[in-house]
Amino acid sequence: MKPTDTKNPEYFHKVVDCQYACPAHTPVPEYIRLISAGKYTEAYMINWESNVFPGVLGRTCDRPCEPACRRGRIEEEPVAICRLKRVAADNKDDVRAFMPGIPSEMNGKRIALIGGGPASLTVARDLAPLGYEIHLYDEHAAGGGMMRSQIPSFRLPDDVLNEEVGYILDMGIHTHFNTYVSSMNEILEKGYDAVFVGTGAPRGRDLVLPGREEAGKNVHVGIEWLASVAFEHTHKIGKKVIVLGGGNTAMDCCRTSRRLGGEEVKVVVRSPFAEMKASPWEIEDAMHEDIPILENHVPKAYVIENGKLVGMTFEKVKAVYEQGKRTLVPSGEPEVFIEADDVLVAVGQQNSFPWIERDSGVDFDQWGMPLVDALTHQSTNQRVFFGGDAAFGPKNVITAVAHGHQVAISIDLYCKGEALTERPAPFTNLVSKKMGIHEWSYDNDVVNDQRFIVPQAEKKAALSDRKLEVELGFDIQTAIKEAHRCLNCDVQTVFEKDKCIECDACVDICPTACITFTVNGEEAELRTRLKAPALNLTQDLYVSDTLPTQRVMVKDEDVCLHCGLCAERCPTSAWDMQQYLYKVTKAG
Repeated sequence: MKPTDTKNPEYFHKVVDCQYACPAHTPVPEYIRLISAGKYTEAYMINWESNVFPGVLGRTCDRPCEPACRRGRIEEEPVAICRLKRVAADNKDDVRAFMPGIPSEMNGKRIALIGGGPASLTVARDLAPLGYEIHLYDEHAAGGGMMRSQIPSFRLPDDVLNEEVGYILDMGIHTHFNTYVSSMNEILEKGYDAVFVGTGAPRGRDLVLPGREEAGKNVHVGIEWLASVAFEHTHKIGKKVIVLGGGNTAMDCCRTSRRLGGEEVKVVVRSPFAEMKASPWEIEDAMHEDIPILENHVPKAYVIENGKLVGMTFEKVKAVYEQGKRTLVPSGEPEVFIEADDVLVAVGQQNSFPWIERDSGVDFDQWGMPLVDALTHQSTNQRVFFGGDAAFGPKNVITAVAHGHQVAISIDLYCKGEALTERPAPFTNLVSKKMGIHEWSYDNDVVNDQRFIVPQAEKKAALSDRKLEVELGFDIQTAIKEAHRCLNCDVQTVFEKDKCIECDACVDICPTACITFTVNGEEAELRTRLKAPALNLTQDLYVSDTLPTQRVMVKDEDVCLHCGLCAERCPTSAWDMQQYLYKVTKAG
């Protein structure tokens, strides 16, 4: 193998698994260390620079960082990264003084943002400080988009959302709320230098089965019903409720139903329980609130008696797997009837662009999705950009934020007449953490420590008030203990070949056998000859240049705990512990 190019900014970035997995690439270990030091404001601002909504995401993020967490490789549970983000948000000081200023002279460019959700707000946050005049259009009375309409208040309180949306709107954004944009051509005719579409995936799928028409208003499309509740148009639901679907929207629908009068609420899914799309913690919370989940039930019909919905019938199925593909086949059992006063349909979302004329220059594919460049987010009309769910289909808040950052770069380059494909490189920095021969300026004790549980409000009180936040968050003492579970994966083991005397002291002391000195070879074969075989092909090997004995140093980055013992033991300082800071460059 060739020597590892550690100057490539993506090499050490990939080793910081949590940050690498985050769509916005938030420097996770850095802000967790600040939390453990009681520096909540600083931790908040590091989050804010990357993910824009730390208080929101600290409660609602889909947490792609946590399955990647290195702590999960030595214990059952990863670090509670998401909930530590909330600790920073809940305990910060006033951060307005740290927000970027707006230029006294604008740059003369006007940008329209269609939709007030996380993607549009991120674009506004990045472009307003550069002197762009931002006009944000949204059909609702307040910003936030799907964060406001689809995430229930018992998971995301209004004051948290209002605060973080307000930080952006206070940057001189021209807001056009209660304004439904019905024509892309009309927006283009207003002379905006660029237009961003961040309207999300606003249309939920209905489920048309026999009896649907007769069931009428007792069958509700999930996301539309949640929005109706959020904006206080809907205040109650029947005592017996069926929720169809196994995603996070279904979990929000069933839990909201319990708070609006549903006494017997059941979630019914086609798939096996283990294959539900909802996040495991969302499923756990629903079940904690006494909501049963019935698996392997395929809906067949709405049952109507005397012109009124009384329930649904379902076919029992079982999953059969052939060559990795799942097929649901009838189990042969009798059909199941489940009583219901109301049915909530949460079986998926889809995009809807009836307001974009087909002569606007924006081309669409056969599924009605805009043709959007995956790198630049530019459509076939060079002035129009897409991001968030509107670009590539339903995802989550953190993905929408990541899109917003990239769109802001594209719009800035476009307005300057520069190539959109010439993206700014990330900012990176490597700094030694050495304070002495055997001392580091970070906590590097690696001990077994089980994940701490986030406390919740008393169930009876929570179910009687849809606005009462269920999760209470970590207290300071528990937060610090949880923060200490972080293995500081951004503090890298950096090897200098010219200092190495090949004494193998690092090999002897390494607790995970991740360091090997051996003759070089092709990667597949070399991985089998290491002190512990390197089986995870998704994580790179760290390979040195050839040493005097014609051996190379090979380190398996997959199992390294960043404990620093190799650097402490090395008599020549060939190993050093160096913090790697990786920041995605923003527009401008």
